Amino acid sequence: MRFLDKALTFAAVGIPTIVGPLREKDLKYSESKERSAELLRLVLATMAQHDAAYNPITFTVCYEHVAGINQRLSLAFAEATRAKPRLEQEDMLLLHAAHVADLDTVVMQRISSELQRMMSGMAESALRTGSQADVYSAELQGLSVALTASESTNLSPVLDQVIASTAQMKETTQALEKEVKQSQLEIHRLKDELTRTRDDSLKDALTGVLNRKGFDQKLANMLAHPVTDGRTHGLVMLDIDHFKSVNDTHGHVMGDRVLQALGEVLRMLLVGEEGCTVARYGGEEFAIMMPDTDLSHCLSLAEKVRTHTRAMKIRDRRTKEVVLTVTISGGVAVMHEGDDAHALIARADAALYQSKQNGRDRITCG
Repeated sequence: MRFLDKALTFAAVGIPTIVGPLREKDLKYSESKERSAELLRLVLATMAQHDAAYNPITFTVCYEHVAGINQRLSLAFAEATRAKPRLEQEDMLLLHAAHVADLDTVVMQRISSELQRMMSGMAESALRTGSQADVYSAELQGLSVALTASESTNLSPVLDQVIASTAQMKETTQALEKEVKQSQLEIHRLKDELTRTRDDSLKDALTGVLNRKGFDQKLANMLAHPVTDGRTHGLVMLDIDHFKSVNDTHGHVMGDRVLQALGEVLRMLLVGEEGCTVARYGGEEFAIMMPDTDLSHCLSLAEKVRTHTRAMKIRDRRTKEVVLTVTISGGVAVMHEGDDAHALIARADAALYQSKQNGRDRITCG
């Protein structure tokens, strides 16, 4: 099938069309028209190498793999193709379910089911306690009547029954109290699990920094907060120089090590930088969000990252020999009045592009 025929097939199944408002997960597909056109050619070529059907699931798996925006998927894709060079539809479905589909929904449904089960159990216990309380109340009423009538002959069995009911009521109440305490502990556990799941969904598995979804959320939060007089919000965009040649020369495993090493450098340098957050923007590009700061501080931090990266040495794990060194280029932008996230990113990206054009291994202010 020719590229045009494939493209028409995708149009028929609705891949290029987004109906209705953008969902949060759609924000990760933010490539420009030119970049997405280039990716389309690569995706179609990748799909042609496999036996899976040309459908949206196969397209999405190949797109996120080729675009480099889903590291866990790319690792799983590489492992799958080593075992089976031509992937079938079942293989694509498994990759999509494990690494593309929104797993948060599954977790949320499970936690919701557990909460419903727990609340149902508490309701049943409360109902039993309530029924026991009704019986106990009736027996107390009978005791009151017996005492009022001074029917001494009938008083003894009534007292025995009330004493037995009192003990049973105590046991029932203690059981309810115990179940309530256990439910509180379970709710705390589920809350912690939900928090961990949410945090994991915002983290890049390879580098340990925020992923693109986390970047979008954190940037939106930063821009929504007011700044101190005379200060602003800053954004630093960083890109590893000649990263493609690293993969081509040393392989993707070494490329992953370079990404991990840069992630470690960034996390180390942000210690003590209050409020600053680093994210993997996509592929070999990283971003640092700096709230309530000034341009001078942004440039200083960006330059510090550049020099530390330049001094970073990637060694062979067996021989300990230095295999390569890397450099990065950066672009710095600060928020202007009326800016939104797109405007700030565009200026930082333009400054990054200028650094690349001027010889790389430098920081440019946008």
